[in-house]
Amino acid sequence: MPLIVDSTENGADEFLLKPLSLEALSIIIERLLEHRRLKGECQYLRSQADAREEDRRLLSQNKRMQEIFDLVLKVAPLRSTVLLQGESGTGKELIARAIHQHSPRAAKRFVAFNCSVIPVHLLESELFGYERGAFTGANSRKIGYFEAAAGGTILLDEISETSAELQVKLLRVIQERCFQRLGGTEEIPTDVRLVVSTNRDLDAEVTEGRFRKDLYYRINVVRILVPPLRARAEDI
Repeated sequence: MPLIVDSTENGADEFLLKPLSLEALSIIIERLLEHRRLKGECQYLRSQADAREEDRRLLSQNKRMQEIFDLVLKVAPLRSTVLLQGESGTGKELIARAIHQHSPRAAKRFVAFNCSVIPVHLLESELFGYERGAFTGANSRKIGYFEAAAGGTILLDEISETSAELQVKLLRVIQERCFQRLGGTEEIPTDVRLVVSTNRDLDAEVTEGRFRKDLYYRINVVRILVPPLRARAEDI
C-alpha cells in the first residue's frame, strides 16, 4: 500500500497486480484511452470558452475594428507572422490573444513579452534562455520564452525596441526555426506562432536605419493597423 500511495502522489493513474491478467490490462488500457479522450475534450472546451471570452472583450461598434476582428478570424488558422501596429493602449495584446485563441494552437500557451521593459543586454537571455555558466550568476540552465511557448504563440510587444544584434537572431529564428541558448552550442528547434507589435512606424524606422529591412519583411506578412481610441469614440 505505501508504494501505491507514493506512486499516486507522483502521478500514476493505474496499477497492475501480479500475476498479470490480460483482461485486467485490457480494461486499464481502455480506461486510459477514455481518460485521454476526456482530457482532450476538456482542453478543447476550455480553449473555446477562452475564445468566447476574448470575443466578448473585443466587442466594438466601430466599423474598422469589426473589419479587424473579421481579419483575425481569417488569419488565426494560418501560420503567418502577424504585425500589429498602433498607439499604446489600443488593444494590440487583446488582438494577439484572439488570434491565438482562434488558432489550432489554442490549447497551448500564449506568451506575451514586452521588449521595452527589459534592459537591452538581457533581452537575448530572456527570449532564448541560457546555459549554466554562460555568465556570472548563471548557476543553472534557464528556459527562455521561445521554449516556454513551444507549440503555442509568442507576442513580441514593442519589437522596435530590440537591438540590431538581437534582430539578427530573431531573423534566424524565423528563417531556420531554431535557436541557441546563451552560452550553448545546441541547436534547439522551435515551433511557435509569432505575433509582433509596435507603437512606432516601422517603415520610418527602416528608412532611418534603426530596424533591419530583412527582419521587417519577415514580420510584415499580415499587417493590422489598430486605430487609436480617438478614432473610435463609440467604443469609449
